[in-house]
Amino acid sequence: MTNSASVRTKFDELKACVIIPTYNNAATLAQIIADVAQYTDHIIVVNDGSTDATEAIVRSFAQVQFISYQDNVGKGWVLRKAFTYATEKGYQFAITIDSDGQHFAKDLPAFIDKLESVPNAIIIGSRNMEQASVPGKSSFGNKFSNFWFKVETGVTSPDTQSGFRAYPLAVLKNIHFFTRKYEFEIEVLVRAVWKGVGIETIPVTVYYAPKEIRVSHFRPFKDFTRISILNTVLVIITFLYIKPRNFFRIIFNKKKSYKAIQEELFNPNESDRIKALSVAFGVFMGIIPIWGFQLIVAIFLAVILRLNKALVIIAANISIPPMIPFIIYLSYKTGGYCLHTSTDIEYSKMLSPRSIENNFAQYIYGSVTLATVAAIAFGVITFGLLKIFKRKPVTVA
Repeated sequence: MTNSASVRTKFDELKACVIIPTYNNAATLAQIIADVAQYTDHIIVVNDGSTDATEAIVRSFAQVQFISYQDNVGKGWVLRKAFTYATEKGYQFAITIDSDGQHFAKDLPAFIDKLESVPNAIIIGSRNMEQASVPGKSSFGNKFSNFWFKVETGVTSPDTQSGFRAYPLAVLKNIHFFTRKYEFEIEVLVRAVWKGVGIETIPVTVYYAPKEIRVSHFRPFKDFTRISILNTVLVIITFLYIKPRNFFRIIFNKKKSYKAIQEELFNPNESDRIKALSVAFGVFMGIIPIWGFQLIVAIFLAVILRLNKALVIIAANISIPPMIPFIIYLSYKTGGYCLHTSTDIEYSKMLSPRSIENNFAQYIYGSVTLATVAAIAFGVITFGLLKIFKRKPVTVA
């Protein structure tokens, strides 16, 4: 699609707009607006406290909707406000483009084409970061961002720092964001994926002006620190909540659970060693004395250690309620044997941690020892059984 009249029609049909956040980019802003206006009149410029001629430039374009802030509050904040404004105006999609001349309006038709085929995804304009004009710090920052995005979402994207994007506004409406600066463009991607939103990319042209005339408001130390803090928080949330949540969603989804469990349990791409270690680890976590938190911690660590989560969960259920008194009793006895103490306790179905409060150290020492021994035993047995059942049957001639 290259005909500007056709693109205009598609902008109207899709109820799409172009958002241009700007801060002291008077030298390039007018050209950006003029170029975008060739494809649509649905343009929203957000002035983030500029002290140059930004307002006068925007006012010269009658069709442009203008939002202006007296103080510089940050790109993330103005984008969030622009999304809210666009939604209130009835727009369903917003394409963001930077005002520093790095992006080109000629790529807007490609976004419109992509929106028609994947209307529920965020579309990122992927830049060629290998070209000679790209600053080294930008290339490194992009690779850094891509890596952590993959860790946090499991999704591979070639350019998570590109500001040239198309957003389906409906999916952003119910997400409460907490960042206000450049790091917002990372937060919005990660949290959208957590909500089930797809990420698509299209190639776009990029221009980096020579260093002596390039205008950049990115503060390397402050902004990189903020981005690092954000990624730290997102990674913690990923492993403590998102990954366990996604796993349980599959388990309790009747249509997907059986297939998922089958694939997880009998994954042909997974080695016998990993499966045996998963069983051993599950048994260990089921016995150590962190009652009430065993399963949560087991899943969290299984994700980090890349173990078979289904096997870990099954093995961890060695501590089901009927087994708890027996496990406590064996832990106590093991602790007494290891510490050479004579204190004894009678086994009964009512046995509980309260029964051994006076000999707590003996119980703790014994439970960790028992967990280790049981884990090794179950791991070895599992590994042996896997090897036996994998043997090819002998063919009798």
